[in-house]
Amino acid sequence: MSRTTTMTVRLGGALSDFVSANVGEGGSYENVSEYIRDLIRRDKERAEAEAFDRLKAELAHAFAAPEETYKPLTAAEVIARNRG
Repeated sequence: MSRTTTMTVRLGGALSDFVSANVGEGGSYENVSEYIRDLIRRDKERAEAEAFDRLKAELAHAFAAPEETYKPLTAAEVIARNRG
């Protein structure tokens, strides 16, 4: 189930001018809400891409390790290790 949250953001000066230039006639967005939603979506995508890149780097590092450094683990040992 999706929920909607109303938020209030106060902008002044250059930030307000920048938003105004991107909204309405001559701007890329019809209204401020549309602009903010797009910014949040892009930031979410960026954060997800960074997390994926970190995971890829960890996997690349693990697969580059010599095979003799690997040791067999049971599922219970993996779970215990990850719980910290």
